[in-house]
Amino acid sequence: MSRSLKKSFFLDNSLRKLLKKNNTIQDPSKKFTLEKSTFVWSRRSIIVPEFLGQNFHVHNGKGFIKIKKISENMIGHKFGEFAPTRKKGAHKKKK
Repeated sequence: MSRSLKKSFFLDNSLRKLLKKNNTIQDPSKKFTLEKSTFVWSRRSIIVPEFLGQNFHVHNGKGFIKIKKISENMIGHKFGEFAPTRKKGAHKKKK
């Protein structure tokens, strides 16, 4: 079921703080950049356009999976879509 149009998109507070920190910089020539990869536990947060070109590590329940460079195709999707939680099963080979 999709999210209601009257509600805004969901963005975790830790990610909101990153954006707010960026918006406090008054120099428009500076682009939003992170010093290092950011670790994200909130898989349900939506990827916003300000994250374009950044690196993130998304938690999959056991560890973190690196998302290299957020692209334009990823905007509007959730972080959890890019960090699978299940491993692909392998069958034993017959000898």
